[in-house]
Amino acid sequence: MCLALLVILLHCSSLKAREVFTINKVEIRADPSLQVPNGDALTILCIADISKSGNFMIEHHFTFFKDGRILSDITSLQNRTEYKIPAARFADTGEYVCMVKAKEKKKKSEVMLVKVTGLPKPKLTALKNMVTEGEELVLKCEVPEEAPPLTFTFQKLLTPGGPVTRTKKELEKNFTTIEIPVEPGDKILRFQCIASVYSAHGMQESAPSDVELVTVVEPFSTPALVIEPSLNVTEGDNVKLVCRVVVRNYDIEIIIQKDKVILNSTRGQNTLTYFTKVSMQDNGNYTCKVELGSVSKEKTVNMVVTELFSKPELIHSAKMIDEGDWLQLQCKVKGLLPVTKISIKTRYLGKDNLLNDSSSFITKAHVNNTATYICTAEINGIIKESDPVKINVYAPVSIPQLWIVPSVRDVILGRAIRFQCQSMYGTPPITYKFFRGNKTVNSSQIFNKLPAEFRDKPTEVGVEQYSCEASNHHSHIRKRSRELNITVIAPVGKVNLISVPKREVEDGKGISFRCYVETGSLPINFKLLKQNNRKPISEDTKMDTEVIWYKETWSKQDSGEYFCEASNPTNIVQRSDVISINVILASWQKVLIALFVLVIIVILGCGGCCWYLWKKRKAKHPSIEMSGSAGVTNSAGVKLEPRQNSDGQYYPGYMDDSENHMKATDENKGPEHEITEVEYTEVEVSTPDPHRDAVPSP
Repeated sequence: MCLALLVILLHCSSLKAREVFTINKVEIRADPSLQVPNGDALTILCIADISKSGNFMIEHHFTFFKDGRILSDITSLQNRTEYKIPAARFADTGEYVCMVKAKEKKKKSEVMLVKVTGLPKPKLTALKNMVTEGEELVLKCEVPEEAPPLTFTFQKLLTPGGPVTRTKKELEKNFTTIEIPVEPGDKILRFQCIASVYSAHGMQESAPSDVELVTVVEPFSTPALVIEPSLNVTEGDNVKLVCRVVVRNYDIEIIIQKDKVILNSTRGQNTLTYFTKVSMQDNGNYTCKVELGSVSKEKTVNMVVTELFSKPELIHSAKMIDEGDWLQLQCKVKGLLPVTKISIKTRYLGKDNLLNDSSSFITKAHVNNTATYICTAEINGIIKESDPVKINVYAPVSIPQLWIVPSVRDVILGRAIRFQCQSMYGTPPITYKFFRGNKTVNSSQIFNKLPAEFRDKPTEVGVEQYSCEASNHHSHIRKRSRELNITVIAPVGKVNLISVPKREVEDGKGISFRCYVETGSLPINFKLLKQNNRKPISEDTKMDTEVIWYKETWSKQDSGEYFCEASNPTNIVQRSDVISINVILASWQKVLIALFVLVIIVILGCGGCCWYLWKKRKAKHPSIEMSGSAGVTNSAGVKLEPRQNSDGQYYPGYMDDSENHMKATDENKGPEHEITEVEYTEVEVSTPDPHRDAVPSP
């Protein structure tokens, strides 16, 4: 029992010594709510729920985060703390988190989104309360309580068509300034500005600022433009235009203009006058413009001019006249008053030359009368001119000439021919027509004195007739050239070469070559050539498509390869295929060689037969075979010489050399000899001494 109590006491003392705790939860709250009006106070509460093993104190470290950034670090023995924002702004909108750390343990709260609604009303300031037309007005809009980025919108109120707005964004400042030009006609300007801000959590816009008033001072008035004697005048009247303006000691400029043409101008004055004698061209709008720097004011009036007489009309007989015909011109004018002066003129490069000082003009037309004509009329100092009339006088064309470029006698079939046709005389433009026979091939219009060019490609061999025709605006005159005859020739076609006989010819005999072309114009030049030999063997020009060559005697040196070339006046050379010619022995040469060979065979045959018979006869008297050096003796016992017979006489053909003798015998023995073959032994035969007596045989 005592032992159990002791164990319990020890265990309790060990628990007290360890001071065990755990962080159950961290809670974050917003006071008064998660959505706060801009400018109200905001409190962020952080509460830690901790369980402990006993009644001991723990130091808590509280850390507040907004959008991942640390806002505040607070250390407390209490399990709760708070982060206060006295006046919440839009910049305080965001995601808040609280983290509690005790000793080695820490825990975070959940994310809490707090929104601050609305923006403070911005403050608008004009750097000047009184400005002049054309001046730049500087405005400043700011929101001191808010943090950038901010967007500012400026509004110009009470303008035609509604407020005029300008927007500017500031990334690093909570204010901005803009410059606004003061327009002519502005009197009192009213401005407002609005601030807005954008973030990932939404957009907020402020209420408009207070209205800022700016007074505009006018440097000069809108000008007044007067036309004297009135706005409706008649041609020839003297007219005065007067422009007046009220100015406040400024160096202004006054301009009077009609459309875009400046008629008069002045600087430093408040009045400008312009005098003129009006014509119909003076009808229209006139403007008086007053300028000072960028400020411009203007006044426009319309002046109506009544026509005193109509624009003159130039009557002409025709715009295109044949040379030699009559050229008639007449100037007509419609009006109430008599015409003071009428003139007919020619115009060239903007310069007028007087032709006649009356209302009509007549002459026989010449090419030099080609010109632009006008007529002018004058009444009461007003001069008017008619519309210009262009009159052309045409000289007839001359007979054209036709030629080939470059000049050639013959034309190759299928090749284009270049022609030129030209009339040396005649007023351009000249129209040329090109004919092959009576068929029109092409036409061309030339506006100068250069020849016309045509091309044609003949399609048939023979003589082609070409001509050209020239015409212009002269009435009913066409001229045709003489006919130009062109000979069209065709180049030679495929060239063929054959020989008779073919391929082989006997030595000493002749051979014929036939070279011919399938197509081509005559005459044709034929050449017979041997391969690797530049010089022709034979050459002929024929009014025919073939040629035959014959060579009577051929030798072995004439063997080789031959070909034929053909050309005509087109100078296009065509070549045949190569043929091989081999020169062989003549018949009598073959017979002679055969007879010679036959004679040799006969001679050899006869010699063989003789030798054979001699061998056969000799085989019937075989030699005595002896050993050692014993000589051959005759019947009397006398030793015989090598070339002596038994009678002591010499004989031809006897072989001293026994080896050669045996060899000859072996070589000449035939089948019959094989049966009757006798073996021979070489013996030495002693020659008897003539000084000694013969020894009788025993």
